[in-house]
Amino acid sequence: MSTDKTFSMIKPMAVKKGYIGPILSKITEGGFQIVGMKYTQLSKEQAEEFYGVHKGRPFFESLVTFMSSGPIVALALKKENAVSDFRTLIGATNPAEAAEGTIRRMFAETIDANAVHGSDSDENAQIETSFFFSQRELHNVDLIDAKQYTVCEKS
Repeated sequence: MSTDKTFSMIKPMAVKKGYIGPILSKITEGGFQIVGMKYTQLSKEQAEEFYGVHKGRPFFESLVTFMSSGPIVALALKKENAVSDFRTLIGATNPAEAAEGTIRRMFAETIDANAVHGSDSDENAQIETSFFFSQRELHNVDLIDAKQYTVCEKS
């Protein structure tokens, strides 16, 4: 059974290139609600823990080095069928193989610097979200149609 939550992270190279705003726009335009967001930097130890499932693989050390090389943006997202829909929105891990219009196709450089992380299962979405966020840092907001509301009257 799929849930309505997933986790994403805007990776250091995309942050350094100034892609936070455009990536967030693509995410919200894709129908996702941001229920948690954090601008932070992983230590080497935190990156090793987060990507521990890959320990022993040939790319592990370079992944840890890359992910601790600069700030990231951690995101808790909500949408029906969140994990599956987000994987479609971001595209294939290799940006050269990602579909046109996907986040990785638009903002990634290489398979290693692929702009964003997206949870690959509901179980991992929960684990990854709780790595970065406490329950009190996650907020459900009822979105409104901005056209219905006036913040200030023009004189």
